Amino acid sequence: MKKKFFIIFLSSICLITIGYKVFTQKDKYFSSNITKVQIKNTSSEKKNETIGQKLKKSIILISSDKDKDGIKDQEDIVLGARKEADKKIKYKGDYYVGGYPPENEGVCTDLVWRAFKEAGYNLKDMVDEDIRNHPSDYKRIEGKPDPNIDFRRVPNLYVYFKKHANSLTTELKANDIENLKEWQPGDILTFDHSEHIAIVSDKRRADGIPYIIHNAPPYAREGDEIMYWMPKITGHFRFPKQ
Repeated sequence: MKKKFFIIFLSSICLITIGYKVFTQKDKYFSSNITKVQIKNTSSEKKNETIGQKLKKSIILISSDKDKDGIKDQEDIVLGARKEADKKIKYKGDYYVGGYPPENEGVCTDLVWRAFKEAGYNLKDMVDEDIRNHPSDYKRIEGKPDPNIDFRRVPNLYVYFKKHANSLTTELKANDIENLKEWQPGDILTFDHSEHIAIVSDKRRADGIPYIIHNAPPYAREGDEIMYWMPKITGHFRFPKQ
């Protein structure tokens, strides 16, 4: 009887041991399998990542932080421009004594100086000073500087940025990473010198083409509009110059 009981006891221990090993090996198998699936999925996600997503992860920023707020100037410029777009500032051009239009209206150049203000720059003072020191550089003033309007004219801003910012390519190619890297958030674009000005957004299409933030009738906005203006681009600048 005791012998029979001892045999049953040993058999039970063996079954438990075998069951435990199977259970643990099963866990190891599934754990390993899950890891392989996760790695495979991650690899697939990377493969399917769009050019726009890749470029967004590799933003190139100038180290300058004029207002010492911990945010680089280019990022501040984008934030300032986006505030105008979010408010849908009404497009309205007029002449104002003192230079500045009401907060709820403006033109394309007003979006730019307001964006620069977000980064700690007074674009009006900067342009006025350069015009005083080098009036012959600014053909648009026709020898008669007017601080009430000079900083709100695209031809004057074109000259200013040509002198005080980095000049970059005006050629834009979809799906070309090396070319698209040259189009960074906060860059300034001019069109036909006297027609329009805009700021490059940090948003991009899947093919890498950036959005722009600008004020054109009827109001300030951010959108996928750069290709419409592409044939007219005359200037592409990054401020401050380095």
